[in-house]
Amino acid sequence: MSGKIVATRGMRDFLPTEKTWRERVLSVLRETYTSLGFMEIETPALEPIERLQSGQGGENEKMIFQVMRRGLDPQTGILPAEAIDLGLRYDLTLPLTRYFASHQAELPNVFRAFQTGPVWRAERPQKGRFRQFNQVDIDILGEASFSAEVEIIVTMWNAIGKLGLDKDSTILLNDRRFLRELMKAAGVAEEKHDSAFITLDKLEKIGEEGVIKELVGQEIATDSQAKALVEAVGSIAELELGSDVETVKVPALDAELPLFDLGAIASQVRQIAPDIKISFTPTLVRGMGYYTGPIFEVSHTASGSSICGGGRYDGVVGRWLGRDVPAVGFSFGFERIVDLVSLPEEGQQLKVALAYQKPHEALAALHLREGLLSAGASNAGLLKAPRKMSAGFFEQAASLGYNRVLLPSRYLEAAEQDSPDFAALLEQARVLEN
Repeated sequence: MSGKIVATRGMRDFLPTEKTWRERVLSVLRETYTSLGFMEIETPALEPIERLQSGQGGENEKMIFQVMRRGLDPQTGILPAEAIDLGLRYDLTLPLTRYFASHQAELPNVFRAFQTGPVWRAERPQKGRFRQFNQVDIDILGEASFSAEVEIIVTMWNAIGKLGLDKDSTILLNDRRFLRELMKAAGVAEEKHDSAFITLDKLEKIGEEGVIKELVGQEIATDSQAKALVEAVGSIAELELGSDVETVKVPALDAELPLFDLGAIASQVRQIAPDIKISFTPTLVRGMGYYTGPIFEVSHTASGSSICGGGRYDGVVGRWLGRDVPAVGFSFGFERIVDLVSLPEEGQQLKVALAYQKPHEALAALHLREGLLSAGASNAGLLKAPRKMSAGFFEQAASLGYNRVLLPSRYLEAAEQDSPDFAALLEQARVLEN
């Protein structure tokens, strides 16, 4: 094999220091969510292909990594496409709804779930977009009132604050029901609503003329309908949501449209979290086909796209159970936030590498590890040194997260003692610069 050996295209390896940072960010989210009553669950990476292709995953259903049930036997004559019955999950929501349907008898009627893990999408890799990436989700299943939206948004905002992202973040709010009323008022045929949503969602990227051109070019709307629709969303973009705001007048469409629960949600959220920034965003769509009510995203000034989003999806669980189960959730795009996060410096921890070159030195170091941890070190690991000790070895130790190196000349004698002075050993360790 020749050439550079790298990870599969669209997927990544993480070095120890990168992994440590990712776990630290994740631990903040985990501690925040579990402290506020959300219970952590885990679901399989694989789901039956028919569940993943249920028509509710939007464009993601076209990007499923499909898996054959077993290796093909040439004697059977079965084609690969016929042997596919599984797929890698493209989000955590559909597996969660299956999980709830499977375990409803063991769960509370209103279940608050927290879940994290990798998901896979077979899309074209590009900057900021990967074929494997992590999501961090919270969901409330079983609560029909808008108190669930308020709880989800406030909980998410709490986590954003713990990550130091709140000052530059804004919550964008809309409602799928409002969008449908908007399309009706514009005269767009009902069967073309979802296509119109997708185009409208591109307004910031392609501009008003681009949206009009696409709506007309794809025969979603006439020229006059498209122009009226674009004018309409522009005229209401500055609307301030509040408890007394139940409808909005849209002169471009000669209509007054209901805002459903958006005003009440915004009002309650502001009462609980006064510093929160909320913006009514009539072009916000969310790409998943399963959303049925309020939808929301969080924008951050340093991110080119939203850092998290979610909404109400009342129809999904019912497809497995045959009865409606209300549900609302929020998902962090972990890859988008991990490099934006600003966390306070951790207190100085002693992370000690016990350097060794020969087998007897490694054994001596193993005898000392537990004692060093008891004496105050947070980490004590073995690190093999080259025959000729150089600055490169100490740089490598620092790159692995160690801030102290204990050399064999310092610890070999102590390893033979019945009661080594571990505190003294820590004092003798070489201090590394970050």
